[in-house]
Amino acid sequence: MSQLLEGKTALILGVANRWSLAYAIARAFIRENAEVILTYQGDRQKQTVEELAAELKARQVLPCDVTQDAQVDALADMLRKDLKGQGRVLNAVVHSIAFANREDLSRPFVETSRSGFALAQDVSAYSLVAVARATAPLMAPADHNGNSGAHQNGGSIMTLTYLGSTRVVENYNVMGVAKAALEASVRYLAADLGPCNIRVNAISAGAVKTTSARGIRDLSKMIEGGAKMAPLRRNTDPAEVADTAVFLASDLGRGVTGNVIYVDAGMQIMGFALKE
Repeated sequence: MSQLLEGKTALILGVANRWSLAYAIARAFIRENAEVILTYQGDRQKQTVEELAAELKARQVLPCDVTQDAQVDALADMLRKDLKGQGRVLNAVVHSIAFANREDLSRPFVETSRSGFALAQDVSAYSLVAVARATAPLMAPADHNGNSGAHQNGGSIMTLTYLGSTRVVENYNVMGVAKAALEASVRYLAADLGPCNIRVNAISAGAVKTTSARGIRDLSKMIEGGAKMAPLRRNTDPAEVADTAVFLASDLGRGVTGNVIYVDAGMQIMGFALKE
């Protein structure tokens, strides 16, 4: 075991089931010896996330609905008290949350409802801003071996995005626009929090058959086509996304901020493919 996250505490938002990318990231963080704290949204998710946390041996499970400022603030308060009691600090935050109405994904983008557009932006993009604002004060003092940044705060915040943010992906629609806003938010947050030695990045994962992704029409065709078109001639493995998250959370990623890192078997470099 390499233990790249030894002594670090990470908050992971978005673990909903064993097939989610957030779950893969939580497994990788615990493999690298991090203390992991998970969140759940509402009583409906509570039991499931608690069972997953027990399976993963996560240290704690806390409630948080990211659409409610009061709950985000309450999460920060609970973390502050818990971390202080343990003599620990928060080193990493993983934001793996997105949502859009199914009907806004299944019909042409031009027919997106005003309320559906606002909902996708709120849950999928603004929530990163809210979470970053709440958790940044909890990040750990950085150790730069005596450099000038030694007395500043420090840590790593990351989110999950997709190629549909920069290219038109059929049936991705309003979520693509929300992911574009999410990636812009990453850059602005990186600029704001950089002086505190807090790094903010996004991982753009290739198409993965998660439960939430099944809301995208013809997902199976997208995955099959991606395996044929991507330079590596295969689809993305969630474990690859998780290992990239480990890198970003670890000291190995200390110089990386404001970036979108593609973990998609090279799919993002492709233009179009000629039919055989």
